[in-house]
Amino acid sequence: MGDDEGFRGPQVCKIVGITYRQLDYWARTDLIRPSIADAKGSGTQRRYSYRDLVELKVIKGLLDAGVALQSARKAVEYLRTTLGDDIASATLVTDGSGAVLVRTDGELVDLVRKGQGVLSIVALGGVKEALDAAITDLPVPTPKGTPAASPATSATAANAGGGGG
Repeated sequence: MGDDEGFRGPQVCKIVGITYRQLDYWARTDLIRPSIADAKGSGTQRRYSYRDLVELKVIKGLLDAGVALQSARKAVEYLRTTLGDDIASATLVTDGSGAVLVRTDGELVDLVRKGQGVLSIVALGGVKEALDAAITDLPVPTPKGTPAASPATSATAANAGGGGG
């Protein structure tokens, strides 16, 4: 499934490595809204863009590094407004309670509060490659009502074609 159609919730969870409950909570609290299609009542699905996946992976990276959700929220808001589409090119340094953006010119920008206590680094450069690999590993969806072809079914169909000799 490409970026034109977007990625559905279960796919997003698998690609990013979060639970559906986290994704739903983050959408309901406006941490990240799906940019392609938001849920509009029962039976509709959110659809996330590739850029949304990048932001979700950044949020997960911050949380995994020990940054509180509220601090991660502030950091991502700053990154969105400052870096725009270049968010995956950033390098963040975190002490578990906040995050500092390391700019290419060597400038450090405190994303959450003043002061810097640096204990670990969250490199975001590999986010794109990790997402691409996870997307490539997704199963190819089959149209509704069409049974998925298994290798045995395909081989049987090929042999039934009368290619005997």
